[in-house]
Amino acid sequence: MTIRYPDSCLIQFAKAPLQGQVKTRMQSALGENGCLKLHRSLVEHQFSLHHQSGISDFELWCSADHPFFDQLVEKTRVPVYVQQGEDLGQRMHNVFIDRFRQYSYVILIGSDCPFLDSDYVIDALNRLKQGIPAVFGPATDGGYVLIGLSRVNASLFEGVLWGTDQVMAQTRDRLKALDWQWEELRPLSDIDRPEDLELLFCDEKLRVLLE
Repeated sequence: MTIRYPDSCLIQFAKAPLQGQVKTRMQSALGENGCLKLHRSLVEHQFSLHHQSGISDFELWCSADHPFFDQLVEKTRVPVYVQQGEDLGQRMHNVFIDRFRQYSYVILIGSDCPFLDSDYVIDALNRLKQGIPAVFGPATDGGYVLIGLSRVNASLFEGVLWGTDQVMAQTRDRLKALDWQWEELRPLSDIDRPEDLELLFCDEKLRVLLE
């Protein structure tokens, strides 16, 4: 496969599919088993969207070793790594530090936004290549679904209230303090709360994730 941007790397973060520990805000609507199934479906969907896109190198970084991930990459050449760090901020910072040893541009996405497609990633990469040091895909719940960087600073990730509606606002404050220019793509929705399920019901292509 010819890689369009060989100086770039796209990384998917994924939590291990452990019952009772994923999609916990959905339990009132789906129960533990339903939450586990939805989580696995979202991880698989995001993986299938990006691992053969040919945009850049692609890697899967997981919260812990799990057979699910081994099965997911079994027939691909996608490398799988385990995240390192005390919290989400440290884990993201460590991944950027690691991959900047090899790549000029690194984009990190989660597994909770099925609307994040290849065009969205290409848009982020093109902005980085135009000299913008940081690009974000804001989430409608106040977080972000994508972060792309051409440089990294630990302060971007320190003291952020991860999992709250303050994440993007706090990140903007840190970018201003660093005096970095940044750009934001159009906001997208994560599938995290019971009310988010309607977004899947209303999308014919994504409705399958609930089956």
